[in-house]
Amino acid sequence: MTAITTSRVESIRPRWQAIVMVALIFWLSGSLILDLVIMPSLYVSGMMTSPEFAAAGNLMFWGFNRVELICAGLASTGLMVLSNLANDLGKGRHTAIILSLVLLTIALIDTYALTPQMSALGMQLNLFESATEVPSGMNLLHQGYFVLEALKLAVGGTLLSWCYQNQV
Repeated sequence: MTAITTSRVESIRPRWQAIVMVALIFWLSGSLILDLVIMPSLYVSGMMTSPEFAAAGNLMFWGFNRVELICAGLASTGLMVLSNLANDLGKGRHTAIILSLVLLTIALIDTYALTPQMSALGMQLNLFESATEVPSGMNLLHQGYFVLEALKLAVGGTLLSWCYQNQV
């Protein structure tokens, strides 16, 4: 086996840095559009009290959560590769890997805990009864979701900033 030459490292590094940045930008911008445009417009239009909302929301978030998992995986993998390519394994590189794993954990919680639970609470099982109010447990789940979203945006923004400034 031959060691990777310095010139080879210098050609690989920008590619992985670009992959991490594109994944983070795509993911964070999608989250902002979903949280600040789509969901508020559905709430204002009264869709949240519609019996079909749980099924529509489940379908929308099912797809988005899978995209989140892909972006989190790309960002984590890219940051691990960048850390491995670095000559100095400083504290910032380990912190970046830990933060990327925090992002992956958030995506996993959204995908396999919060979305299915919210969908189950919102499902209208009696076709002859119309939904008039949001279930009480849903508010607590929404609060947890928005706390995770704020954390995701803060951590993702930090990693994006570090990648842009070549600190990772």
